[in-house]
Order: sequence, then structure tokens, then C-alpha cells
Amino acid sequence: MYDDHDHIGTGWAFPLSTRGGGIATVSGRKLIEQSMKLILTTYPGERPMLPRFGSRLRDYVFAGTDPDTLDELAREVASSLDICEPRVVVRAVRAVPDARNPMLVNISITYARRGSKDPRTMVFPFYSLPNDPTVAQGQDTGAE
Repeated sequence: MYDDHDHIGTGWAFPLSTRGGGIATVSGRKLIEQSMKLILTTYPGERPMLPRFGSRLRDYVFAGTDPDTLDELAREVASSLDICEPRVVVRAVRAVPDARNPMLVNISITYARRGSKDPRTMVFPFYSLPNDPTVAQGQDTGAE
């Protein structure tokens, strides 16, 4: 059996920090999930030398949380990770509004390291403005 670090690699921790007198590094599952988060928070074109790197999640900040939009959000996440993160195979993506916070959508990403049958799940918090502006402003809607 091979070492996970050999297959996946080791990279600088993000945000950049120091550990033991040097730059902190991450490897294995932490490195993959850090990479996935960087992809999802980078807009395509922000990295001039990698123009396709990133996702268009920012396009959905004002789109609300209706079922069609949540499906589009999940497809965008799956597509972006498929293009930008070759070390994983995305098995499923679900975007679900948080029951306690109407501005939060929990994006659950089930993935496996390429060549592995060991599925993992990462939840990525995505903040959007709800369809009802009074909820976004924290106002009481009068419904009881």
C-alpha cells in the first residue's frame, strides 16, 4: 500500500502561517479539502496564469435559495471541482438551506481520492441573501 502523502502531495497551509521555524504545510485529506475550498472561493480569471481555475459561486449570492437555484449551485460546485481538482472524484453535491440561518446554504460535497473507494464528505458554507429581504435584514415578518 502506498503512502497517502506520496499520492496527494504536501503544500503550504492556507492561510499562510509558520510552524517550527518554517512555513506550515498540510498534506493528505487536509490538503485536498484546503484546495477544494480555494477553488470554491476563487472566481475564474482571478489567477491570470490559470484563467479557468475557480468557481462562479459568487454569481449566486443574490440568487436566493429556491430549489432550482440550489440545483444550479450544486452543479457549479461539481463542475468546478471536476475541472480544477484532479486528485478527487466528486460523487455527489447537495446544497441545502440552513434551518437556523436563512442566509446560509450548506453545500455537502461527497468525494473520494482518485483511485480510492473511501468516500469523504466536506461541508462548505455558502452565504447568500434570501428571497425575502426582510429576513436578510433581521426584521420580524409578523408570521407566527
